Amino acid sequence: MSQCLNPDCLWQNPSDSTKFCQKCGNKLLLGDRYRSQKIIGQGGFGRTFLAVDEYKPSKPPCVIKQFYPQAQGTSSIQKATELFEQEAVRLEQLGKHSQIPDLLAYFSQDDRQYLVQEFIDGENLAQALESQGYFRETQIRDLLNNLLPTFEFIHSRQVIHRDIKPENIILRQDGQLVLVDFGAAKYATQTALAVTGTVIGTLGYTAPEQAAGKAIYPSDIYSLGVTCLYLLTQVEPIDLFDTSEMEWVWREHLKASVSSELGVILDKMILPASKRRYQSAAEVLQDLGTQSRQRSPDSLKSALGVDYTYLRNLLAAGKWKEADQETEKVMLKAAKREKEGWLSNNDIDKFPCDDLRTIDQLWVKYSQGHFGFSVQKKIWLEVGGKADYETECKLGDRVGWRKTRKGQKSWLKYDDLTFNLQAPSGHLPWVRCCVRVEFGFVSWWGWWGLVFFSRIESCKL
Repeated sequence: MSQCLNPDCLWQNPSDSTKFCQKCGNKLLLGDRYRSQKIIGQGGFGRTFLAVDEYKPSKPPCVIKQFYPQAQGTSSIQKATELFEQEAVRLEQLGKHSQIPDLLAYFSQDDRQYLVQEFIDGENLAQALESQGYFRETQIRDLLNNLLPTFEFIHSRQVIHRDIKPENIILRQDGQLVLVDFGAAKYATQTALAVTGTVIGTLGYTAPEQAAGKAIYPSDIYSLGVTCLYLLTQVEPIDLFDTSEMEWVWREHLKASVSSELGVILDKMILPASKRRYQSAAEVLQDLGTQSRQRSPDSLKSALGVDYTYLRNLLAAGKWKEADQETEKVMLKAAKREKEGWLSNNDIDKFPCDDLRTIDQLWVKYSQGHFGFSVQKKIWLEVGGKADYETECKLGDRVGWRKTRKGQKSWLKYDDLTFNLQAPSGHLPWVRCCVRVEFGFVSWWGWWGLVFFSRIESCKL
């Protein structure tokens, strides 16, 4: 199917190979590359189409946003034009991030503006709420741990989203949350923060200072807090605030109980006074991490006082590559080998079981049993459980560390690994530490890697 992009036609052409619309003759390929398939959204200022990228052999899906304002008034159209252009600029400024859609293209064709983005396969949180019902406390905690590192990322690049709400957070098929719609996003220099601007946002989710035209980083924190309240109660934000008393009454509408600890965090996220509110995503994550340790004192246990909070936060956010690199750092720290940057066989034999167990449990928990040292050990036992090169190769084949090239199998380089849940079971962690043995240096899962499983076994993982 080929959906015509001409707003006055929009004919569904039955063929997916024709270059011109059979009804109006309009060119069907956008930029001679992107073929629209169907409309998936529309409003007063344009439409959104599901499309495919015909330049690539697999023809991956993508999204075409077409700016086509209908009669809205000159000032409204001018502002909408600015916001449309701004989305492309902000996405380009932010660069590549696993929880932000990639900007693929931005250009004009037939006197209309187009923006092409990565397609995110999933449903937004408003849709999830409708299909699955109200969220529980564990889901809200997972949401915050998953999404707040993305807030850290955009704020570190001086970008304020300004339209955080359930519709702009997509739950991707792999379980990760993706932040979308940067059309309202603002580049926040110190000069810009001091200037009153146009009021942008969604009623009920917008922080008071943003409603006054002065959005700041804590404004996004406020909107995320309100989003959590809506997911917990299924009640519109405007009905969760008592204007006569000027206070939030969200607890009166809860569908299920929420701990006082989480309640305190949410209350601080939605404080009307911006200076009393959390000033950064990191502050919220810190309080969530502190509570986690208090509720489950052994969850981040370390024999040597190593702090695993950052590793936990990376895993909760699905940042698998960063988590793998952090795992290497904390293992070197636990073995007191940070300066050397590698481990010996003796280091492995004496590696603290508490720390090994904590690292493994975090990987297993946040990958839902897909990654972890214990997962790798199980596969190692299934392929023979021997400490020899043949067994090592079988393990590498099973977990996806080896690839056939020119008829021969070879070990993947680090950057060729798959850092998402589409990877084979046991693919991570890899950990790029090295061990000194009598014949030099070998990689983490080299000859000595199988010796590591004996430590896993003795630690009862």
